[in-house]
Amino acid sequence: MSTACMTVALAGNPNSGKTTIFNNITGARQHVGNYAGVTVERREGFRRFQGQDLLLVDLPGTYSLTANSLDEIVARNVIIDEKPDLIVNILDASNLERNLYLALQLLELERPLVLALNMTDMAEKAGIRINSDVLRTRLGVPVVKLIGNRNQGTEELLQTVVESSKKTTYRPFSIDYGMKIEAAIAEVTEALQNLTNVKFPMRWLAIKLLENDGEVGASLLNIDGGSAVAMIVGKVRNKTAVMLGEELEIAMAEARYRVVADIVAEFVDSSGRREQTVSDRIDRVLTHRVLGLPLFFGIMWLLFNIVFTVGEIPQGWIEDAVKGFGDLVSANLAEGELRSLLVDGIIGGVGSVLTFLPSILLLFFGIALLEDTGYMARAAFVMDRIMRAVGLHGKSFIPLLLGFGCSVPAVMGSRTLENKGDRMVTILVSPLMSCSARLPVYTLLIAAFFHESVAGSVLFSIYFLGISLAILMALVFRKWMFPGASEPFIMEMPPYHLPTLRSIAIHMWERSILYLKKAGTLILAASILIWFITNYPANVEYSKDYDAAKVQITEQYDEEAAKPLLAQLDQEQAGEKLALSYAGQFGHFIEPVIKPLGFDWKMGVGLVSAVAAKEVLVSTLATIYSVGDAEENAQSLQEALAADAAFSPLVAFSLMVFTLIYSPCLAVLAVVRRETNSWKWPAFSFVYSTTLAWVMSFVVYQGGRLIGLQ
Repeated sequence: MSTACMTVALAGNPNSGKTTIFNNITGARQHVGNYAGVTVERREGFRRFQGQDLLLVDLPGTYSLTANSLDEIVARNVIIDEKPDLIVNILDASNLERNLYLALQLLELERPLVLALNMTDMAEKAGIRINSDVLRTRLGVPVVKLIGNRNQGTEELLQTVVESSKKTTYRPFSIDYGMKIEAAIAEVTEALQNLTNVKFPMRWLAIKLLENDGEVGASLLNIDGGSAVAMIVGKVRNKTAVMLGEELEIAMAEARYRVVADIVAEFVDSSGRREQTVSDRIDRVLTHRVLGLPLFFGIMWLLFNIVFTVGEIPQGWIEDAVKGFGDLVSANLAEGELRSLLVDGIIGGVGSVLTFLPSILLLFFGIALLEDTGYMARAAFVMDRIMRAVGLHGKSFIPLLLGFGCSVPAVMGSRTLENKGDRMVTILVSPLMSCSARLPVYTLLIAAFFHESVAGSVLFSIYFLGISLAILMALVFRKWMFPGASEPFIMEMPPYHLPTLRSIAIHMWERSILYLKKAGTLILAASILIWFITNYPANVEYSKDYDAAKVQITEQYDEEAAKPLLAQLDQEQAGEKLALSYAGQFGHFIEPVIKPLGFDWKMGVGLVSAVAAKEVLVSTLATIYSVGDAEENAQSLQEALAADAAFSPLVAFSLMVFTLIYSPCLAVLAVVRRETNSWKWPAFSFVYSTTLAWVMSFVVYQGGRLIGLQ
């Protein structure tokens, strides 16, 4: 008999291995969306275990349930508002003292709880031995040991979760905050008894109000009679703070840490001599004051070379498959607009973008590898000196690193920054980091115009330029638009560990599905639109009678001699028709603005269409060049670009620079709007980045011409 689905929330500190355990349990049965009303990612997964259906919710990583950031608010609100049937708190066993602080707050919430001690192997290597049985008795909740990256203990955790779901009573847990604070809690709790429709546990609510939690305080004012209670809370807070001689929230935090220290002293044996770990030895090199920065850029250079060289092999296979499919469709359809739409518009446009999927996957594989091994935290630490010089700190570099994958989570990642100035500057410069959507553009142009021996270095130079510009613009924005002191930089360095193949595979699978969905929706629609504006108006007034010219050639020359002349005439006619199309008219209209950058009207049409999504530039050029080519002389897009006299290596590099910098795509602009609650900042981001792109491309192109480059 089937039982009702049980909701299990996974909570834990950042770097506690929570998401690895989530992936171990759910596998590919995951769904990613956003929490209602906010841009925080919501990850859910499903698992059936011993006849019990489980819905697992991976909560945002948080150190505390005191609401200082949006992540913490979301994590707490899911627990309180959605009331999951069970909370599994993932703790890093090698750093138990820090992790237990959140565990105590979860226990105070009076919700069913299971503690999962992860990374027990790392704890044992550090000489830490945890008596989980005694800890279970002390806290009154089940305790399970895990090694997440080896998928050890997962079955035991699921067994404990299912068994805990059958319990109907739970032992209450409370912390003794000391006589003075306990008296204050009692006084506030008594005042709260007169309120109705209170969604929080009374003691927990009293504690949060005394800690001056802004989110909880605001919810109190929305309850009838809440204003009167808020006044009582204010008086009790002030009176108790005077008695204690310090801020009440500090005193309460210290009380929790004392309890944590007592638990660790009683149930954790760390008497074993702690030797220098492998992570310590690696960090001596990777975070070295002198070597750290060049090593970081060396690792990124290696990554981009691998992306280009290795990705080129399967890319060729997909390109051949797309071309073969287009030839098959072309051979089985009569010549006309339908065949042109399918072959030139849809297959040519969407297929040209799909060929770059292997490179995208390789990039995400590299990023996932760096994240899961723990190196990304070191990269932020290494970059802290540079970021601090421009008024930010290393923590701001984490969202920027996310920008290598996609600018949307990069902008969203800024919400972890407490300082508003840091947050706004990070939002504005995040799109300058080269996202994976731009990678197809770079790969196409580099393959067409640069020798393979320098291809990886050219690709790295574009990414390096993005990082440099982000740092430069951060300095400008911090100095002139958001002045003020930056927050101190405090970041946990998780131990290095081998990532799980499952975790990386799931990460790559999610990104490939998103990429394919974009190809099947946005890029498909853009390809059809570009096909239409490049093929219409259908009847155009040519500069000469091409039909008569073709007849004249066939009469004057034999078949072999006439063939190249007719092909050249077809090419000339197709090019003229394209120039007279709606796309051509629009392109020629904007051409005077982009001509100083080395761009012609075809590139201009591509750049405008790519505001929707940067990959659309590739599909637009594919559609334009397939329309412009003589059908009997069809070429790959790479060959078509190389054969176009309007292009050159200098123009290609200028186009890559412009693509790197100019307006973020529509999805990013929409997220900037949501994060800032204003259309002013998306508009500013569009204008400043496009202006900066024009200036930088002008410098590259005109500067290159001055020194004799082509």
